[in-house]
Amino acid sequence: MRPSGSKVELYAAIRRDARAGKSARAIQREYRVSWTTVHKALGSAWPDERKHYPDRGSKIDDYREAIDGWLRADLTAPRKQRHTAKRIFDRLRDEHQADVSYSRVRAYVSLRRGEILAESGRAPVEVFVPQSHRPGDEAEVDFGDVVIELRGQPVTCTLFSLRLSFSGRAVHRVFLSAGQEAFLEGHVHAFEVLGGYAGVDSTIRARAA
Repeated sequence: MRPSGSKVELYAAIRRDARAGKSARAIQREYRVSWTTVHKALGSAWPDERKHYPDRGSKIDDYREAIDGWLRADLTAPRKQRHTAKRIFDRLRDEHQADVSYSRVRAYVSLRRGEILAESGRAPVEVFVPQSHRPGDEAEVDFGDVVIELRGQPVTCTLFSLRLSFSGRAVHRVFLSAGQEAFLEGHVHAFEVLGGYAGVDSTIRARAA
């Protein structure tokens, strides 16, 4: 079965099996890879670097100057008169007969609006608010998807995670779903592993990942 991690892990598994005496053909079948991949793994522990190809021109390149001009004009325009991505898309079609997709226009506008704000010195100031936690006072709960192998088949389950805010110590448990039963049972399991629940504040925050 092919490792679920990176290509480096795949190469390491191939080299390990080869040292154990497994044939190249058996390794191919085991990891479902080509002979070329096996040959490269045996020749080097590190995969070849991915080739970087030059970016192809985008249809929106011809209209960057117009879009940037509209966005710069928005810096001094009343809020209700500023351009949305949809309005820019409509103007491109009406005034320039542009053959571009809305999703591409929206992505470009989202990127350039922030850059133009920064260039003008009007970018929002990031404020850092330090957090402090007392031991045992607070924990954070997350649910996330995890794929496990069950009876030889990949199955998507729910990973419950409870992490203490002060120490960062975490407890995990896998459930079939993220229902209330999993939520409560996950807490019971976590408190058992952590040695009790005394001192843990009742305002445990749970958020769906």
